[in-house]
Amino acid sequence: MPTMRCTTNLGVPIWSEGRGGNSDTEEVSMPEHDPVNHQRRALLGAGGALFLSTALWPARALAQAKLGIGVIGSGHIGGTIGGLWVKNGHKVLFSSRHPEELKDLVSSLGELAQAGTVEQAIVFGDILFIAVPYGALPQIGQDYGAAFKGKIMLDACNAAPARDGAPIAEEVEKEGIGVVSQKYLPGARLVRAFNTMNYMIFAKEANRPDPKLAIPIAGDDVVAVQVAAGLVRDAGFDPVVVGKLADARRFQRGGPGYGQQVTAAELKQKLSLTP
Repeated sequence: MPTMRCTTNLGVPIWSEGRGGNSDTEEVSMPEHDPVNHQRRALLGAGGALFLSTALWPARALAQAKLGIGVIGSGHIGGTIGGLWVKNGHKVLFSSRHPEELKDLVSSLGELAQAGTVEQAIVFGDILFIAVPYGALPQIGQDYGAAFKGKIMLDACNAAPARDGAPIAEEVEKEGIGVVSQKYLPGARLVRAFNTMNYMIFAKEANRPDPKLAIPIAGDDVVAVQVAAGLVRDAGFDPVVVGKLADARRFQRGGPGYGQQVTAAELKQKLSLTP
């Protein structure tokens, strides 16, 4: 693949994987000089803790910024949620091993949507959203871990024994899906999100009148969780912070928060969270 020098909306290294990576795709064009975007990038990178402590840019302000998002896995969930972000004004690069298969998706979404390889999505994204079969995570982490290190990544992957294999599904059941995802995606500032419902529910219920549909999220990085919460709102839902990555097991498959098509108040009640 030809070398790309790209400046993204927030300027933080990010990666995204659709269904793989094909290197003979057209380069994605991105603006190279944008001082505002450069500032947002810096805040998302290694300086995230600094900006949080000094309150130069409150995390909520960052959460409300229009970001460049790299989608890794552009199937039903990735395509649906990524499409909702495009409609909210975010630039989204949907990635796949066969980007040409995403032509209809991106053309239907307009100029803010692009298609590319996994590598291009990693370069492009200020934030990453991964929605692939869970069994692919170890290889993705091995292949792209250095590229996405330090980036905020929303993880919607679920472990299904029949598809992903019994060993990794048993690992998730034993250790909790947030902990296992972080192990296989080392260095990512991981937030579990958008894993609890079918894509058709997301498509139907997005941006409904209040009260919005609740989306449980969990992560260890305070800034990453707040940015993820903002993106949940931008997609047309109401985020409910359940806790740390270890607490994500409460809304993994089989958990009490999984498959709950309820409001934030109702979800908090079901999970015994503070109202």
